[in-house]
Amino acid sequence: MKLNLLTLPAALALTMLATQAPAAEPETVYISSLDLSPITQGWGQPQADKAVTGKPLSIGGKTFERGLGTHTDSLVRLQLKGGSEKFMTSVGVDDAATSDQATIVFRVVGDGKTLWKSPGTKRGQPARTVEVNIKGIKMLLLIADSGGDISFGHADWADAKLLVTGERPVIVGSPRENPVILTPKPLRTPRINGARIFGVHPEHPILFTIPATGDRPMTFAVDHLPKGLTVDASTGQIQGRIEKPGEYVVTLRAANQLGKAQRKFKIVCGETLALTPHMGWNSWYVWENHVTDQIMRAAADAMVSSGMINHGYQYVNIDDCWAVKPGGTDPTLGGEPRDPRGMVNANQRFPDMKALTDYIHAKGLKAGIYTSPGPLTCAGHIGAYKHEELDAQRFTEWGYDFLKYDWCSYGNVATNQTLAVFQEPYRLISGILRRQERDVVLNLCQYGMGKVWEWGKEVGGQSWRTAGDLGGSFQGIPAALFRDGFDVYSRNELHKFGGPGGWNDPDYLLLGYLSNWQGQTAPSPLSPNEQYTHVSLWCLVAAPLIFSGDITRLDDFTLNLLTNDEVIDVDQDPLGKPGRRMAIDGDLEVWAKDMEDGSKAVGLFNRGEDATTVTAKWSDLGLKGKRIVRDLWRQQDLGKCEGEFTASVPRHGVVLVRLRTK
Repeated sequence: MKLNLLTLPAALALTMLATQAPAAEPETVYISSLDLSPITQGWGQPQADKAVTGKPLSIGGKTFERGLGTHTDSLVRLQLKGGSEKFMTSVGVDDAATSDQATIVFRVVGDGKTLWKSPGTKRGQPARTVEVNIKGIKMLLLIADSGGDISFGHADWADAKLLVTGERPVIVGSPRENPVILTPKPLRTPRINGARIFGVHPEHPILFTIPATGDRPMTFAVDHLPKGLTVDASTGQIQGRIEKPGEYVVTLRAANQLGKAQRKFKIVCGETLALTPHMGWNSWYVWENHVTDQIMRAAADAMVSSGMINHGYQYVNIDDCWAVKPGGTDPTLGGEPRDPRGMVNANQRFPDMKALTDYIHAKGLKAGIYTSPGPLTCAGHIGAYKHEELDAQRFTEWGYDFLKYDWCSYGNVATNQTLAVFQEPYRLISGILRRQERDVVLNLCQYGMGKVWEWGKEVGGQSWRTAGDLGGSFQGIPAALFRDGFDVYSRNELHKFGGPGGWNDPDYLLLGYLSNWQGQTAPSPLSPNEQYTHVSLWCLVAAPLIFSGDITRLDDFTLNLLTNDEVIDVDQDPLGKPGRRMAIDGDLEVWAKDMEDGSKAVGLFNRGEDATTVTAKWSDLGLKGKRIVRDLWRQQDLGKCEGEFTASVPRHGVVLVRLRTK
């Protein structure tokens, strides 16, 4: 039956006409017209209607008037609230990138589901057209992934726009998280922590402080201590020299009014240092070019007063800016770069280097220093070029125990980039250090060039940087964590190259207060869950645990991250077998590390933007039968599982467990 509006009452006819009126035309909202400040990316700032370089948007020779210019790894979170119909854009690598090195994968994700994904895209390729139905979607993510190499990742979302029929969209930041402390407080009774094996060269001085938690005062003793060594009963400091090479198994003892503890400990006197990854603190990511003698002394004080020394942290390392800066305008950085003998001098901020290392050593800690094989350091201070022997002698004379050797201006000296050229400065300095009369652990800081992990140990390094600076861009730290931590490690199978005496170094622990590179310090841009992920991954891959936040301003949450002994045990396990990724399903990953006692440490990671469940399957881990599952952050058993273990994992978070048979 067909209704005739003319035969209906006037009011009803008008109502029906209104309900049958055509819907309003959708509004076109360009992404570049929104507030872009919440966008996160690995370098620079997002640009409206321009490439990240500030130049016009151009992909494959075609220019675009409107759009969004970002840099990998970037994330745009669009809160739509179900009011948008379509998303349209053209994506590609901007033509202004000066290298073809970048391979970018673009993704459009709606409410946790991938709606569109590009193949790997390079500079010069034509733009890829995207048109996605987003009706009913509440949260839309625009993601540009670098795949592990951030260099020249100029990612364009050209002509990016939404067709909107409801509420106007907004770009929002990551969801807020409350920092939850998972690590229980240490017991008041003694517990001996940290490494269970220690390497030293024959006839070189030893300084090792027994790391033990529990109420003070505490007394220490060592059974079967080899000839030439003594232990201070009140501080637990083991000092002296061992003449004869060999392995010496001793028993460390600690006692207070509430109880006693003991632990086997192996001292290996031979040719290999760093039998476990180094643990300590470095000045760079909080103090950068403002570092002083007073700051270093305060850091040593804080390592003791915070209790970090009781969990195995040893090194207090100064980074760049202690030497004279030629041509600098700051008088405190001036002076003669070298004395009449050619020995390097410190600048005026460090009036007495020997007194500084004596201060650090007196606390039972070790001291580290920094230089470059080039004429200048990264910050423009005097380097070691053509003075390598003299500088090594000077560092030994001052009493340093660790050297970070940063490539920096050596790139201007190296006329080509062959493998031999990459190796040359490190072979030279390691040979010189070996001739000194004290042990100096050598860190090769050259950002993974020439696949350093394949030869770092061969040329004398005890650790080697595997990628660029994790904190080179303050706002880019979260993206760098996943890129330089997970992706670089997995893609290059770095687990094959690390082990006792030589460790893959993905850079420092960027927790607590850091420099924001604008003259202030600010809380780490890593979310609480990302910080748990950071520490868990570093321990699973047996990376050095070098904290580089403000050690004098440690809150309870940051201390919980740094001083969980069951988590540290994963990093410091004497087997020294780095973990690796065992399974991957989109944004979900399972990593595992074999432990000396036959157990496995397993990390269930969620790199996605929403909480979800992650499953570790025994078939992926090479396990059979029942396993006791222990939550390492909470330090509690979760029961027995057979075949698999499933856990709920928050956005960018981790559940770290240890699987054992008994």
